[in-house]
Amino acid sequence: MVKVGIVGGTGYTGVELLRLLALHEEAQVVAITSRAESGRRVDDLYPNLRGHYELAFTEPDIQLLAACDVVFFATPHNVAMNMVPELLAAGARVIDLSADYRIRDAALWSAWYGEPHASPELLDEAVYGLPEVNRAQIAGAQLVACPGCYPTSVQLGFIPLLAKGLVDPGQLIASSASGVSGAGRQAKVDNLLSEVADSFKAYGVEGHRHLPEIEQGLADAAGESVALTFVPHLLPIIRGIHSTLFARLRGDAGDLQALYEQWYADEPFVDVLPTGTLPQTRTVKGANRCQLAIAVPQGRDTVVVMAAIDNLVKGASGQAVQNMNIMLGLDEQMGLRQVGLLP
Repeated sequence: MVKVGIVGGTGYTGVELLRLLALHEEAQVVAITSRAESGRRVDDLYPNLRGHYELAFTEPDIQLLAACDVVFFATPHNVAMNMVPELLAAGARVIDLSADYRIRDAALWSAWYGEPHASPELLDEAVYGLPEVNRAQIAGAQLVACPGCYPTSVQLGFIPLLAKGLVDPGQLIASSASGVSGAGRQAKVDNLLSEVADSFKAYGVEGHRHLPEIEQGLADAAGESVALTFVPHLLPIIRGIHSTLFARLRGDAGDLQALYEQWYADEPFVDVLPTGTLPQTRTVKGANRCQLAIAVPQGRDTVVVMAAIDNLVKGASGQAVQNMNIMLGLDEQMGLRQVGLLP
């Protein structure tokens, strides 16, 4: 069995990791940390896990975590970057769900996160954990930076177009909307039911922290710099992301439906929908799946790609487990065969 440690197990990504790993055939969670909940049983905080875990939360302990085969960080930014160097030195393999190692440029990271990076020497070593792009590198990695939720949907939608040079990389637009769980499990007025329900709003219009991560991945795909206008929105739902992506075609792009179907034909967690069928957040809820659709409205020069994911699964913890499977040479779909929940 694979011994798993989780740092920061009290948030939504932490409990989602626990839910997925509870039914994973080869994984056993042996340590889960929380300074605030130390000593409290996991199934006391999350009763949905009763019968699956006998663990209690503990204080973070490097020696205990280093004894694990893989350690997940389900923490806010700036936690992992202070602990990971010691864990790597002890031989542990790490999957970080925070933003600490996603951006390769330390100065750019600091500009967006407002503090110096504590372990910039590891930024080049960290492998960006988008399996559809970096599967081979993930397999040999000791440190994987799990992508953000918005970046996963936007990159999976745009990458085939950019890699084939079919669109203008300087005129990309992403209008994305997320459920409120994307803001994390914290007490904020903006997240109250009475604030979120029956409403729809944009935020972070002048600049969102996921923008440099997205542009970095898209530039890698394009082989040149890109310019993305990224506008996130808040949906009055708990889970789900829907991204509508716009790009200017450079000429006759041919059969884009066929391009996407062929591009993702061997990807177990990307589902290119038939022409005329559009993705919905409700059909990917609880599943480690991205559903995509592509159209060229009125046959003009703007291509529209639509992507839907569950922000807590393919956008976070499910993708993290997918990375673990790849890193450890397991079946990539192990523990991740859940079907989306309807209704």
